[in-house]
Amino acid sequence: MNDGEFFSAETERQLNERVTSGLDQEFWEERWESARRTTKGRPVVPNWTLTGAAEQLPPGVALDAGCGEGLDAIWLASHGWTVSAVDFIASALQCARVHAERTGAEVARRINWEQADLSVWVPPKGAFDLVSAHYLHGIAERDDLFRRLAAAVRPGGALLIVGHHPSNAEIAGGQMPEAVFFTTADVVKVLDESWSLVTVDDNVPQHEIIDHDGRPRTLRSALVWAQRL
Repeated sequence: MNDGEFFSAETERQLNERVTSGLDQEFWEERWESARRTTKGRPVVPNWTLTGAAEQLPPGVALDAGCGEGLDAIWLASHGWTVSAVDFIASALQCARVHAERTGAEVARRINWEQADLSVWVPPKGAFDLVSAHYLHGIAERDDLFRRLAAAVRPGGALLIVGHHPSNAEIAGGQMPEAVFFTTADVVKVLDESWSLVTVDDNVPQHEIIDHDGRPRTLRSALVWAQRL
């Protein structure tokens, strides 16, 4: 499932009431189940930004922060990575475990699934060769989150953060909360001199949607790909 489908049926009023104050467990559990029913039977694939970046690295230990139904984590494990996959939506993690087991025992054993609230969860420092986070939702204290994710990368490792660019707000017609959006500058400002920026792009095409006025539009993503020296 993609993020355009994830938000398309939600009203601005519901989002403002339940999301703008931060993460809401019940809201996201309900939203996940609704979206899963809507997209059942459709082909699902990992994020191409993740696969493209990881193919440049030798397999190691990875953190998939906000793993959802686990497609990125499963792709990494299928390509020799050992993965810690973290999300706070219990139903998404259960779906992810099923996907992994169906892929095969060798893949499933390479993934550790963990339920945790990323707005407060602290990953072990310097533990990962790759830290990846795609489209994390509803976390208001983003600076602190980005710092914690960056601190989890060991020297020589890589950080990949991808999310909705603020230009998507107008396209979505108020259906996505402010805490969803960020720019590459929001990520880069928390990285110190120990980092080398490989790719910084505020204009990555995400996918095509029909906006609230019935017009075809392109959602854009902000992407930061950096290496710890």
